[in-house]
Amino acid sequence: MLPIERPGKIVCVGLNYRDHAEEQGADLPEAPLLFAKWPSSLIGPGEPIVIPPIVTKADYEAELGVVIGERVKGVSKENAFEAVRGYVCANDVSARDLQFGDGQWTRGKSPDTFCPVGPMTPRDEITDPHALAIRAIVSGEVLQDSTTANLIFGVDDVIAYASQTTTLEPGDLVLTGTPAGVGVFRDPQRLLRPGDEVTIEIEGLESLSNPVVAG
Repeated sequence: MLPIERPGKIVCVGLNYRDHAEEQGADLPEAPLLFAKWPSSLIGPGEPIVIPPIVTKADYEAELGVVIGERVKGVSKENAFEAVRGYVCANDVSARDLQFGDGQWTRGKSPDTFCPVGPMTPRDEITDPHALAIRAIVSGEVLQDSTTANLIFGVDDVIAYASQTTTLEPGDLVLTGTPAGVGVFRDPQRLLRPGDEVTIEIEGLESLSNPVVAG
């Protein structure tokens, strides 16, 4: 069961950690790179991540998720936190073969079950969302181990930027990007396999764990 209501939209940010850009040899972006995941990709803690038969490169991405609590359009960076209801651990599971093969990311990011989210922690319980340890653990192995201090664009930056063109509604989910250590850029690659279990841990939030199964 989902620990948050199903959002109208899921707004995501690509290449938003300095260490993640470094592991790819990519330049830091000058503005947030936004993309979307379909809400039908959402699952809750303990529910299986189901890899479709056509996907050969399923990857994990530990992310700080932001649940929107107030309707905002064109909100300033200074006022952006007023729109935040709370925070969740999230896993932006990605079909890398589809993502890179298509030339745009929607299909590779949005298979059913490819957006696990954990229970929400209210905004007021997190003093600084830009100073939290964040980890992804796959079958007992720590593969991502970073901090939200490495974010290029913070929660307030992303909300203000997205709301310039898109009205953010209560219940919408914003995923703020992933740090270094994703499977596709490891040597050798470490992609998700049936039988794996993925755990996302973010300091101050309830952790999120999901098994991986074949579709």
